[in-house]
Amino acid sequence: MRVILLFFTHASCVALGFALGIYALPILTQPESPEIPSVSSKNQKELQQGKFDKNREDSDFFHWGEGVITATESQIFFEGELAPGPDYKLYLSPQYVETESDFIQWKSQMVNLGDIKTFDRFVLPLSQPIDTEKYNSVIVWCESFGEFITSAKLVPVSE
Repeated sequence: MRVILLFFTHASCVALGFALGIYALPILTQPESPEIPSVSSKNQKELQQGKFDKNREDSDFFHWGEGVITATESQIFFEGELAPGPDYKLYLSPQYVETESDFIQWKSQMVNLGDIKTFDRFVLPLSQPIDTEKYNSVIVWCESFGEFITSAKLVPVSE
């Protein structure tokens, strides 16, 4: 009986340590976040803007984001906070989605804009301006675990 109890307590500790390691590793290895004021001071016209919030259908305690995402002609940048995790990607979508199943359904028509390596601010260069007639949303997706993190509908920025 004692051996069984020791086995389960030790196995539980190993499992907990592994889970905490998966959660903490992206936080510990993230690079320095870019300075947003220097990004927006490049005299670029803000074309579209969207808002991430925690109230998405498939967002939960471990998978969420909140903040503002802005697209210019040459880059897209975010300031706010994302739940930390591995292998995040930013996708441009022709359809607004809030669930993993909708993401998988539309993924073939989306454009992968790049890797997200920081969780409070990021800047991704655009190889060409966003086709606002075709794409109206951005989605943060975790490739490693196939998890929906958050999404935002892009709207034109009024001058």
